[in-house]
Amino acid sequence: MMTEKEKMISGQPYLANGKELFTERQNAKELVFEFNNSHPKELKFRSEIIKKLFGKTEKGFYIEPPFRCDYGYNISVGKNFYSNYNCTILDCAEVKIGDNVMFAPNVSILTAGHPIHPEMRNTGIEYAFPITIGNNVWIGGNVVVNPGVSIGNNTIIGSGSVVTKDIPDNVIAVGNPCKVLREISDEDKLFYFKDKKF
Repeated sequence: MMTEKEKMISGQPYLANGKELFTERQNAKELVFEFNNSHPKELKFRSEIIKKLFGKTEKGFYIEPPFRCDYGYNISVGKNFYSNYNCTILDCAEVKIGDNVMFAPNVSILTAGHPIHPEMRNTGIEYAFPITIGNNVWIGGNVVVNPGVSIGNNTIIGSGSVVTKDIPDNVIAVGNPCKVLREISDEDKLFYFKDKKF
């Protein structure tokens, strides 16, 4: 018989209020508390906390506090990851973040969900589906990424977007729900913002 944690990790309906998952969330909250309440000069200390918290880190990551997550061990980040203020990652399922990824303020990565029907929802059942973010991705401010979504390499997600479906490589995507606006081209090398040239 599967534990609730095993169900959670495998994308099956599960109950989060058991001892094992509660204890793991509490452990993560303690580390997050230490991180968020550290002195701005304690950069090495902060990095060590994130290394303890996350499942995998690479060289050059930097996360601005405050930061929130559920478990931490389901999060892996590639090289040169940067997250601005108020990032929330509900990592009940795996969250894979590639190299050279940037998050603007208030980005929410949400693997967790609840049943649509109120009777089922009221039982406390939850589910979680993995989220994958490719290499060289820039996610704008106040973006929400929903369960089960993949975002392709080199892609930009515009501010305020709600990502409900997979987004391909090499595009700018915006909106609620988030949709592809256009492909990124060599011409974009000439401009740093709209009609502003380098």
